[in-house]
Amino acid sequence: MSYDGSDQVRGRVDEVYRTESRRVLATLIRLLGDFDLAEEALHDAFAAALERWPREGLPSNPRAWLVSAGRFKAIDGLRRRARFDGALTELALRLETETEPVVDAHAVEDDQLRLIFTCCHPALTPDAQVALTLREVCGLTTEAIAHAFLANPPAVAQRIVRAKAKIRDAHIPYQVPARSDLPGRLESVLHVVYLVFNEGYSASSGDSVVRKELSAEAIRLGRILVALLPEPEAIGLLALMLLHESRREARVTPEGELVLLDEQDRSRWNRSLIEEGLTLARKALSAPEVGVFTVQAAIAAVHAEAKNSNATDWPAIVEWYDVLYRADPSPVIALNRAAAVAMRDGPASGLALIDALLEQGELSSYHLAHSARAELCRRLGRAGEARASYAAALALVKQEPERRFLERQLNSL
Repeated sequence: MSYDGSDQVRGRVDEVYRTESRRVLATLIRLLGDFDLAEEALHDAFAAALERWPREGLPSNPRAWLVSAGRFKAIDGLRRRARFDGALTELALRLETETEPVVDAHAVEDDQLRLIFTCCHPALTPDAQVALTLREVCGLTTEAIAHAFLANPPAVAQRIVRAKAKIRDAHIPYQVPARSDLPGRLESVLHVVYLVFNEGYSASSGDSVVRKELSAEAIRLGRILVALLPEPEAIGLLALMLLHESRREARVTPEGELVLLDEQDRSRWNRSLIEEGLTLARKALSAPEVGVFTVQAAIAAVHAEAKNSNATDWPAIVEWYDVLYRADPSPVIALNRAAAVAMRDGPASGLALIDALLEQGELSSYHLAHSARAELCRRLGRAGEARASYAAALALVKQEPERRFLERQLNSL
């Protein structure tokens, strides 16, 4: 198959880049054993495609062609550099003498899974895991990652460089953990994916409630994990993300203002995402043991199945929070449970639980604890306490739409 125009060829190469580049990179990292060398080889391979595909036609297996081209470009580059750096001679010889790799779908899937686990290795800091995953697995630029997390691009770049150096110097294996080690390692991978999703679904700071490109990348990662490693908790996390994502369009007004769950227009919820999420949640809940993401998916499913706010099955939600708190007794989960108890038993019951949590001190700098307390005080007619709690929340909040929402609530008193 050949092409007449350079624009047409460039369009086809661009399409292959969008669909195949991260898979090709994962395989090149395995073959070359170095992140930076593999990234350079990836770009060289696509440059070669732009040069040769117009003359030779589109190869029958573009992915295999790109892997082969990238590998040969890397070997050529290492040969040239070896004249000035003897340490590269051995690597160049090893790559030259290795048999040309067979690039089939199964091998590429294995490479993707290896790359995800490598980027999320527990030897790396959580910040480094997130940055490296977004850069290498998702293909986001350093600038995009920095923008999403309101960080300094050079600082993010340094974080990624240090993570790669740690993988190289500590000889972190590029592999999927053994079955016996999988539960602990999978937990860290799922945690990274959820951190990415959470920052996209409800930004921790900045001018927007949501950053849809991040939540979309997290869901893409979740789908890859479920396809390659269909463990119940991976399925539960994907279900949770889809059920939350189904509400995204209703969570903000056209002007970008925050809309609370009980005030959302449920006709704007994405029914196809809800149906997919519910199916996955049922599948994850059918496992002999369920993890924290699966339990959270069960809670999200109860919300998704309610036709309106008044029809929400709050007793079921409280029961699920009881299960979740036993598995993960964190103060944030206790706060969410208290809010559910307030809906089931009345604001006074929820307020007593929140006051007890604030007294313990762990949530004193968490703005959502103070805003939840303010809302319950408002519902009980305790305006003075509500004003004080809204003021405390405003002093801590970092997201501008949330700040404006709290200011409106305070002014309404």
